[in-house]
Amino acid sequence: MAFSAGQSYAFSTNFDPLQQNLWGCKPHISSFSLKDINFKQCDKPNILSKKPLYISAVLSGFGHADESKEFKSRDPLVQCNAYEASRPQSIPINIEFGQEAQAAATQKLKIGLYFATWWALNVVFNIYNKKVLNAFPFPWLTSTLSLAAGSLMMLVSWATKIAETPKTDFDFWKALFPVAVAHTIGHVAATVSMSKVAVSFTHIIKSGEPAFSVLVSRLLGETFPLPVYLSLLPIIGGCGLAAITELNFNLIGFMGAMISNLAFVFRNIFSKKGMKGKSVGGMNYYACLSMMSLLILTPFAIAVEGPQVWALGWQNAVTQIGPNFICKNKWVVAQSVFYHLYNQVSYMSLNEISPLTFSIGNTMKRISVIVSSIIIFQIPIQPINALGAAIAILGTFLYSQAKQ
Repeated sequence: MAFSAGQSYAFSTNFDPLQQNLWGCKPHISSFSLKDINFKQCDKPNILSKKPLYISAVLSGFGHADESKEFKSRDPLVQCNAYEASRPQSIPINIEFGQEAQAAATQKLKIGLYFATWWALNVVFNIYNKKVLNAFPFPWLTSTLSLAAGSLMMLVSWATKIAETPKTDFDFWKALFPVAVAHTIGHVAATVSMSKVAVSFTHIIKSGEPAFSVLVSRLLGETFPLPVYLSLLPIIGGCGLAAITELNFNLIGFMGAMISNLAFVFRNIFSKKGMKGKSVGGMNYYACLSMMSLLILTPFAIAVEGPQVWALGWQNAVTQIGPNFICKNKWVVAQSVFYHLYNQVSYMSLNEISPLTFSIGNTMKRISVIVSSIIIFQIPIQPINALGAAIAILGTFLYSQAKQ
C-alpha cells in the first residue's frame, strides 16, 4: 500500500482486526471499513520526498493456543506506520507500438521498392541488351561498354558529391581483384550466351547456379544438409529438360550460361572471404568492382574482337538495317546504363535484407525476365520447354529454403 508524497499522513484505528479466541486455535477476522480509520494531517506538510511509501503493521498481544492460558493483555489497536523505501528504483517503460509499427511498415515499403526497381531495371536491361546483340553481335564490346558506363556514372557521382567517395586502401583493392576477375568472366559469358540464344533460355540455364554453388562449396570442404542436395534434383532436371526441348539450341550459348554460373559462384565465394571487415557500402562496392572489371576486360576485348572487327560489324549493320541503325545507338546507351543501375540496386538491397530473401528475390527476377522476354520477342515455346523452366525455377526456390 502506498501514499502520495505530496502530504504526510498518520492514522490509527479503533478496531481490533484479529480478535483471537482464547479457547480455540483459529483467529477471528473481523470486518472493517475505511470509515473506522481516522486520518490526521501532520503539522509539517511536504516533508517527504517523492519516494514510494510502504505500510508496516505492528501487532502486539497475539498468542497461540498452546501457550499459557493466562489472559494476555494486549493493545486493542493496530498501529500502522508509513515509511519510505530506502532505495527506490524507477523503471521507465516506454511503449511505442505506434512508432515501431510505422518503422516496420516503412522498412517493408523500402524493401518492396528495392525489389520492384531491381526487377524492372533487369527486365529493361535484358531487352535492350538483346536488341543490341541482334543488330551488333559483338558481346565483348557490349560487355565493356556496360562496365564503362557504370564506372563513368560513379566517377561523376563522386566528383559532384552526389555519392560519398569510398575510403579504400591497397588491401581493399587486393581483396577485390579475384572478385573482379570472376565478375568479368561471368559478365562476358552471360553476354556471349545471350548473343547466341534467346534471353529466356539463358536465364533458364542460369537458374541452375545453386547446383554449381553446392558443388564448388563441397569441393572446398563445406557440407550441407540432405534437403539441400535433394533440392538440386529439380534444378538439374528442369534445366536439362529445357535445354533438350529448346527449339533454337546453340552449344556456345549453352556453355556461356554454364560458365557464367560457375564464375558468379566463385565471385560470391571470393567476395565473402576477401571482403570481411571492409567498410564499403553496397553501392560504392559495386562501383569499385565495375572499375576494376573494366580494367581487366578492356585488353581482352581488344584482343578477341578489336577495333577492326567492330568497324566491319558497324558497316554490316548499317548496310542490313539501314540509316535507322545509327538512331538505334540509344539502345547501346540504354543497355549500358541499365546494366549498372540494376546491379547497383541489387547490391544496395543486399544491405537491407537477409541472403535468403535476396535469393528468393533473385529467383523471382528470373521469372520476370523470362516471361517478359517471351512476350516482347514473341519467342515460340513448347509446353514441355515451359515445364522444364518451371521445374528449374521451383528447384531454385526450394534450394533457397533448404539452405536456410
